[in-house]
Amino acid sequence: MLERLNQAMEHIESHLDQPIDVADLARMTAMSEYHFRRLFSALAGVPLSEYIRRRRLTVAGAEVLAGERTLLDVAVRYGYGSGEAFARAFRAVHGVGPGEARRTGAALHSQPRMSFRLIIEGSSSMRYRIVDKDEFRVVGKKARVPLVHEGVNPAIAEFVRGIGPETLARITALSDQEPAGIVGVSDQLDPSRAEGTELDYYQGVVTSAKAPEDMDVLAVPAGTWAVFENSGPFPQALQHLWRDVFMQWFPSNPYQSRPGPEILQVSVAQDGTQADAKLWIPVERAAA
Repeated sequence: MLERLNQAMEHIESHLDQPIDVADLARMTAMSEYHFRRLFSALAGVPLSEYIRRRRLTVAGAEVLAGERTLLDVAVRYGYGSGEAFARAFRAVHGVGPGEARRTGAALHSQPRMSFRLIIEGSSSMRYRIVDKDEFRVVGKKARVPLVHEGVNPAIAEFVRGIGPETLARITALSDQEPAGIVGVSDQLDPSRAEGTELDYYQGVVTSAKAPEDMDVLAVPAGTWAVFENSGPFPQALQHLWRDVFMQWFPSNPYQSRPGPEILQVSVAQDGTQADAKLWIPVERAAA
């Protein structure tokens, strides 16, 4: 897998001045486009589209300072339809416009080219199981919230606090299958997984029961799920669980993620510092 990922990175590097088709990159790595985007974001710590944009503007910055092409030629070479669009993007990355950078020889920011290499970790085993599950519903309350990578998500915390105890009890009573009890469900995430992008968050249960009229419903088709378990500090251990799934488990197992909701079941200690968690990720067998 690492060799294929690095072939994709080489392709990006050699096509910075050309259109880059993510579907082509996914084929090079023998992954679905969906899984390739998610795996890249987890490994690189930045969405694929943002990495490509930063690399293009890094290389374009060097050409701006070199002064061998006009600014418009540089803009068109790296995919910008106008000097104004190029200037906006250039300033967003480098903090200075291309004209000023050329006149003053300003210091510019650089996005280093990435490659992937194996670091032997795996000193502790990851508990997981594979589950084939019939279609089901998530029933509860839904909110549109921003994605937060580290720490408590304040929008989710405020939303959950706003669900009254009576409503929560009614939702809990609908649970009739695994994962049992109240779960947090994330759906419709932006493919980039960028901080601040929005998702649908459900506080609800997994059930086959008919939903009350005042509840939100998410229908989930039948499929295969990988179920991961861990325990540790709350909420860091939960967020690190998702990271470790994509950085350690997927590269070592013959599965890839598929579109669908992610389900998190959490039991928090009374003092709020520790938690036990189960994370359900929709998966499919990877191509040989």
